Amino acid sequence: MTADTLRDRVTKFFQKNVANRVMRQMPFQTLLETTGRKSGQPRTTPLGGRRVGDAFWFVSEFGDRSQYIRNIQADPNVRVRLNGRWHRGTAHLLPEDDPHARMQSLPGYNNVGVRTFGTNLLTVRVDLID
Repeated sequence: MTADTLRDRVTKFFQKNVANRVMRQMPFQTLLETTGRKSGQPRTTPLGGRRVGDAFWFVSEFGDRSQYIRNIQADPNVRVRLNGRWHRGTAHLLPEDDPHARMQSLPGYNNVGVRTFGTNLLTVRVDLID
């Protein structure tokens, strides 16, 4: 097992079993809700990003290896909780977008984690419907 693979496994384990469970409970934490591609059940993931007009932008640290990205590939209809309010939207994966340049316009506190642990960065834009 390579050092990167071990780091990814440790990071994903910590996020799934500790950080995400705590962050989901924070009332103003931004959340992405996808539909599980196998279960059909709602799946929520805490994340950081920024709303720009009628779109919400973020960078996935593990790209198409993230479960929520795989869920988006199966069904791009999502919900995003911003400042305690849910918004419906359609997610678009943007592999042609430069995620490092995109992070320059996103909140810095989220970028620390993405830059530190990210190994397969992918830009995502959610076109908000309401």
